[in-house]
Amino acid sequence: MLTTLSLFAVLAAAAIPAGVHLGFRAPRLREIGTPADSGLDFDAVRIPTVRRRSLFGWLLPAPDSTRTLVILHGWGGNAELMLPLAIPFRQAGFNVLLFDARNHGGSDTDTFSSLPRFAEDLGMAVAWLKGHHPGRAEYVAVLGHSVGAGAALLEASRNPDISAVISIAAFAHPARVTEASVRHLHLPAPMVYGIIRYVEWLIGHRFDTIAPMNTVARITCPVLLVHGRADRVVPVEDARLIHARSSGTHVRLLEIDGADHDSVDRIEDHVGALMEFLEQQCAVADSAEAPPMRVRESIDRT
Repeated sequence: MLTTLSLFAVLAAAAIPAGVHLGFRAPRLREIGTPADSGLDFDAVRIPTVRRRSLFGWLLPAPDSTRTLVILHGWGGNAELMLPLAIPFRQAGFNVLLFDARNHGGSDTDTFSSLPRFAEDLGMAVAWLKGHHPGRAEYVAVLGHSVGAGAALLEASRNPDISAVISIAAFAHPARVTEASVRHLHLPAPMVYGIIRYVEWLIGHRFDTIAPMNTVARITCPVLLVHGRADRVVPVEDARLIHARSSGTHVRLLEIDGADHDSVDRIEDHVGALMEFLEQQCAVADSAEAPPMRVRESIDRT
């Protein structure tokens, strides 16, 4: 019996790294269309990111607009899948930058994908936008889906160049996702704990540090959490937990009836609420940035 248990332990120890590395290989789905298929002008761009990689993206320019929405897909997604959400914002006068994270779409390959690496890529996209298109980037908001949403919350917690966040279907904590993904294997608790610790070592971050339910408390810009009540991948309770852990009224929660994890069509039906959120934040930002002299002149004339 002891020999059998020892053999099982050795096999399990070998299987954990192999299984984790396999799980961190995101399926690559390349774009087959372009924004032109929807009648939109666009520029195809390459954005440098960390580790000497580059990211594929589309910039949808809006004439004379100083506001840009940066959109990041979820695990296994790409920029094209997010176009249905991008189009209404472009039509409303926002510049829109969509890009693929590493190992996704047309972006470069790297050793693995993770929430922190999604966040790194998002930060580099914002920096590229500020550096190459400063006139379009006076106000920068970010929108992320799933892992991309968690990345948006993480990056916004440390990046002052981000003025607002729309988070769609973010999970509350990576440990909860890990536990759910291996539940069907009926692994003993110590092995699940070992998997979590190994993943933390692999990605170079503690789960508690990058968990959206914790990063949201460090965000000072306005945040809109959007989640489908029919989400079977990440239950709506995760969004409620993130909202409950936020540090103030600048974080709002929008729950959508009938929307599943990838129900972009359902989200589209509520894009007006997303638009209203950003328009409100832009109005506040414009008011705060108004030159003092203009205020004094107004007072003098009254």
